[in-house]
Amino acid sequence: MEFQNKENIDSDLLKAQSHIWNHIFNFINSMSLKCVVDLGIPDIIHNYGQPMSLSKLISSLPIDPSKQPYIYRLMRIMTHSGFFSQQNVTDNELEIEYMLTDVS
Repeated sequence: MEFQNKENIDSDLLKAQSHIWNHIFNFINSMSLKCVVDLGIPDIIHNYGQPMSLSKLISSLPIDPSKQPYIYRLMRIMTHSGFFSQQNVTDNELEIEYMLTDVS
């Protein structure tokens, strides 16, 4: 009996922790989307007319050079969320091109 109570408490705590993490990640997604829209990334890729490499995207953005390394992380979040898709340029996985999706 005591074992089942502990198991129920553990299950409830796990659900609560999962709920909190869900809200944290939803916040990250919404703030990332705001950042992408503010920077005009969908328009930049659309105007480019074809899949755009990360290096070309970064050079097209009006941001301080110290913030350029974070664009990769931002695009990973947005790709994972389905706002962009990505493809490898060659067999080298380090060079990635980003494309618009129906959502973007």
